[in-house]
Amino acid sequence: MNKYINALKSILISSCLFGMSPVLANEDKLQNGYYSADSMGCMLLRECTDGVEKVTSLLDISSQYPNTGDFYPIATEFNNMLVSLNRVGVNVFLADEKYFPVGHRGVYHTVSNNFFLNKTFMKRPGVLMSVMRHEGWHAAQDCMAGTIDNSMIAIILSEETVPSLWREIVEKTYPESAWPWEAEATWAGKTEGMTANALNACASGKMWEEYEPTPLTRKWLKKNGYIKLDGTEYKK
Repeated sequence: MNKYINALKSILISSCLFGMSPVLANEDKLQNGYYSADSMGCMLLRECTDGVEKVTSLLDISSQYPNTGDFYPIATEFNNMLVSLNRVGVNVFLADEKYFPVGHRGVYHTVSNNFFLNKTFMKRPGVLMSVMRHEGWHAAQDCMAGTIDNSMIAIILSEETVPSLWREIVEKTYPESAWPWEAEATWAGKTEGMTANALNACASGKMWEEYEPTPLTRKWLKKNGYIKLDGTEYKK
């Protein structure tokens, strides 16, 4: 079990499903080749970087495809999310499909606080926004658990508030242990503005004011000093 596979084991929320390049640093050490958990782990550790480009605006993505104009309607929401993500230290990358297991469209890494979009799937604005919102919601869950700088995540909404449609979809797609986190992320992925609002709350330092922590999360936040025992002041 090499370190790239171990990098994947550190992801608390798994990825969202649905000419020769030169061999660069560490890519010649992939035990299982590309399109594998091994290659994804190498990308997450930022040791495999060929064809992995940081996204600074929607134009960095839309300019990669011939249908650039189709992306204009999503520009405001996308760029607002990107600004909030950057404010809290989360970077977004557009990456070559070779680093993703087949069918994976994106992944958020709770340790490095980076997330990666599979370039092959991002040519359709609707898919881009679905993945961006989904993975962005996981970043907001990271924020709910105290700070973006730790590797913990917490659900943002009470489980019973998530519409049954999204819970049913998740129960057919993800392992049971991930259902609470993935159900609300899947809902957010299909809902305009939902993730943007949560990320803005995180970036503004108002996460627990705008989103009431669940009882278990509040207990954990108090125990670890993020919320004072009286619940009225927050750790800066």
